[in-house]
Amino acid sequence: QVQLVESGGGLVQAGGSLRLSCAASGRTFSGYSMGWFRRAPGKEREFVAAIRWSGDFTYTADSVQGRFTISRDNAKNTVYLQMNRLKPEDTAVYYCAARASTVIVTPGRGYDYWGQGTQVTVSS
Repeated sequence: QVQLVESGGGLVQAGGSLRLSCAASGRTFSGYSMGWFRRAPGKEREFVAAIRWSGDFTYTADSVQGRFTISRDNAKNTVYLQMNRLKPEDTAVYYCAARASTVIVTPGRGYDYWGQGTQVTVSS
């Protein structure tokens, strides 16, 4: 089992920045690919970004490309999502997910463990 706990959400004005963190515990972080997803009110869950275990490969959704960056610190069992130039349409609950594979995928069903989510609200 892997437990994931997100933090760093909050209220920010458009154009501002936030950094989300996801701390993993319960078993070794080794070999797990990690992803960030979000769900806006009234919308389906959306893939945001993913990173391979080694950290040498990342993939970011077109909607946030150039503004959001995913990274990880395996020594701390933590993955981050740096969000810059935030827009009101980025408002959502952001979820961290872990996949027991070195191959990253975008569909949420490909992930084995999920955090409880953290709210991000961007005001205009």
